[in-house]
Amino acid sequence: MLSQSRDRGLLALFTRLYRARFFAYIVFLFLIFYKLVILHNNLHARYIDMNLLDDVIAIGSIMLISFWVFWLPWRGRLATLWILDLVLTFLIFADLVYYRYFGDFITIPVLLQAGQVGELGDSIRSLIHVSDLWLFADLLLGLIIGLFLGVRRWRLRNTQRSHFGSLYPQTYSYSDRESWRLVAIRRFASGLMIFIIGFAMTLGPIRHYTKTWAAGLFEGGWWNISLYNVTGLLGFHYYDVYRYTKEHLGGKPELSAEEKQEIQQWFEQAKSRRVVQNDTFGAYRGSNIIVVQAEAFMNFMIGKEIGGQEITPNFNRLMKESLYYSNYYHQTGQGRTSDADFSSQSSLHPLPTGSVFVRFPDHEYDLLPSILKDNGYETGAFHAYESSFWNRLNMYKAMNYDHFYSKPDYKIDEAIGWSLGDKSFFRQSLEMMSKEQQPFYSFLITLSSHHPYTLPASVQELNTGDFKGTIFGDYLQSVHYVDAALGELIEGMKQQGIWNNTILVFYGDHDNSIQDKEPYEQLLGESLSSLDMSQIMNQVPLLIHLPDGQHAGIYDEPAGQLDMAPSLLHLLGISTENDYMMGNNLFSNQERFVVLRSGAFTDGKLYYIPSPDSRFDNGSCYDLTTRKLTDVEKCRIPYEEANKRLSISDRVITEDLIKLLRTEE
Repeated sequence: MLSQSRDRGLLALFTRLYRARFFAYIVFLFLIFYKLVILHNNLHARYIDMNLLDDVIAIGSIMLISFWVFWLPWRGRLATLWILDLVLTFLIFADLVYYRYFGDFITIPVLLQAGQVGELGDSIRSLIHVSDLWLFADLLLGLIIGLFLGVRRWRLRNTQRSHFGSLYPQTYSYSDRESWRLVAIRRFASGLMIFIIGFAMTLGPIRHYTKTWAAGLFEGGWWNISLYNVTGLLGFHYYDVYRYTKEHLGGKPELSAEEKQEIQQWFEQAKSRRVVQNDTFGAYRGSNIIVVQAEAFMNFMIGKEIGGQEITPNFNRLMKESLYYSNYYHQTGQGRTSDADFSSQSSLHPLPTGSVFVRFPDHEYDLLPSILKDNGYETGAFHAYESSFWNRLNMYKAMNYDHFYSKPDYKIDEAIGWSLGDKSFFRQSLEMMSKEQQPFYSFLITLSSHHPYTLPASVQELNTGDFKGTIFGDYLQSVHYVDAALGELIEGMKQQGIWNNTILVFYGDHDNSIQDKEPYEQLLGESLSSLDMSQIMNQVPLLIHLPDGQHAGIYDEPAGQLDMAPSLLHLLGISTENDYMMGNNLFSNQERFVVLRSGAFTDGKLYYIPSPDSRFDNGSCYDLTTRKLTDVEKCRIPYEEANKRLSISDRVITEDLIKLLRTEE
């Protein structure tokens, strides 16, 4: 009897809580807030923990997305809260997985590329941790409770009796207890109250931030992580939707005469630094060009050994008779491989959100393949994957390629990773090139070293030692295979008789997304600082082999992907005087300034790492001579120039300014 009485008491307590007007909603707020905290703790995106104002913003943003549930009947409200929980949990989970690979959050332009997700396969699976499933635990529990209560209600209806009373609120009789209008007013007032509180909790702290350390947050091209640090995750997505809607439905902003003059003046200054007449200008006029963009091929392992075995023996050998840029930076954003492609061909920065290939393929750019085609070159892009991926089919048409060889054009006789192994890819691509008229420009994109870097045992030739079985070991293994494929490409070029009249360019597209410092320290045998890790994650190798083997050597001046197009055109004697390009000419002997999409930059003397809040004072300014922190004020002027460049590039792309600037010249 005592046990039954206790059970009845617990059930009665549960019933009272269940019937309470705000109890379920408070539980919902707590659960989503807790999941946002879990996300944040997995990001390591800030130098400081979430403070009280950040917590207020997070809770307020949850209220803003859910206030309307109070306008629904009770049972509909409970079901809707469960569905909202499901949707927001999936959003948090998706952002977490996406961040682990891209170091960024999902945006509307990324969602427009959602058709590519199914192609990622093993890459996505490898980014999901078992612990992530805890995010969905409450949903499963809520489903079980809902089913239990549903069955119980069905039984109670059948038996017409209950020892404990119905678990559901009594149905109102509006004629006896209150009018329908009063119920509607109460529901509306409850929802409106939640909205007002949520609005104040969200916008109040954000306004405080933007009036203090985050001034200019919504005017500049801030990095998404910086926005997140101010707005929180849901606030970031609110703003992303607003930004995308304004960009695509609000019409293009008018370019004032003052703004036009400022942009034109900047490009004139860039031209004066880039366009020079020296002994290298036109020295290789009429040469073929083969450019290889190698997937996730980073700089830190060049010249390194593991277990007495060189990781990149063919690259190391070719380096001795080529120009090797040891401080070459990838300048990619969310578009990753497509960003590296775009920036290398256009000499413009990629966008802070989404891919230019997907968002603005129809805008006007001064592109390397198009310029070369206008100068008598036959142009071709080679990539043994789906032509629709990153919208390449449409973008490559706009880039004026004569040919785009994609997966259907290749025989998949060496299936590795995502598609065709790089050895067969190079061999078949050379066969296609042999049918082209010279001079030709060929742009090749590799795949074998793509995340998650798993290769068949039959092609694994590197002894990775203690790294065997880890993603870092798999990465080194895949890079070693790509290097072997590079060796075969060189031999194939020699056999076809094009080695001595072809400029070969080889560079990495972006980092490998492995950000844990420990394996790098273990491989390199030294402790790594924040500066070391920033350079490791942002540097990729650039190797340029000239037909006569001249100018070989190691060049340690800073360079970046925006520099490729103007530099190659210089060697061919094709002037870029009338082109809107932002990159350096690697053969101009001018001082260089390299800006990354994140806002980091270097001039070879200083290296600036922005803080996640994008506040200049909170960034880190390093003296590259001592490799120690120095007074951050030394980086202020280049910091302002870096932001100016990113802003100009963003406007040129999104507002299609090259067309406008050129028509008014």
